[in-house]
Amino acid sequence: MPTALITGASSGIGKAFADELAARQTNLVLLARSEEKLNQLAKQLQDQYKIKVDVIVKDLTEANAAAAVFDVIKTKGLTIDLLINNAGFGEYGDFAEGDGEKQVKIVQLNILALVDLTHKFLPLMRQRGAGGIINVSSITGFQPIPYLSVYAASKAFILSFSEALWAENFPYGVRVLVTCPGPIETNFFAEANFPTALARSTDKMYSAKKVVCETLQALENGLPTVITSDITTSLRSKLSRLIPRKILLSMLAKHFKT
Repeated sequence: MPTALITGASSGIGKAFADELAARQTNLVLLARSEEKLNQLAKQLQDQYKIKVDVIVKDLTEANAAAAVFDVIKTKGLTIDLLINNAGFGEYGDFAEGDGEKQVKIVQLNILALVDLTHKFLPLMRQRGAGGIINVSSITGFQPIPYLSVYAASKAFILSFSEALWAENFPYGVRVLVTCPGPIETNFFAEANFPTALARSTDKMYSAKKVVCETLQALENGLPTVITSDITTSLRSKLSRLIPRKILLSMLAKHFKT
């Protein structure tokens, strides 16, 4: 039975990945900061699907967090067949006026922890000639987003990084996929301190379950990238690369400024 390691597994997309993979008879390693939520989810999935679920409580913004996670996996004698780098967060607001420490933590979690964990587990997958990595980006990764600048930039990094790794590792039998969800029915907007009016004006939202199912299908099909959103949002994201930057940025600044 394969084993998947999911970061940010206690809620949102991470929890949806856990639910779906458990139903597909995949053993799990669930990683997040909330021990209580992880233990509740682990018990539920073990009881319902009769799989093995390990829990790792860790803040990935801490120094050497990825190395600590890797050591725990090694000590437990586990082989990670699928790594899902889902943990991440954002913060709405003017960059110059915002909390600088929080902006740095966005980079530490969304980028540094993802790169570090990927580098820990990818070589082992290449040695086995099998495995998969799913990195969770966002449609915001296709263009700069004023008032969500660091978050959008971090998702752009994940998009570019993952597509490059797809090309590097496909010949070794390791599949790398970046999934770029549009608006999802999670707590993201509340946690990112989005203004209520702006959050309500957001395009039609996908369910986390639908995002997960489309992502897993794309991984199975060997795709490098998948946009999990409605057709209009998906098309808008692709077309944004063709619009002159000054015009695009002016439009986005007007939309996102409250």
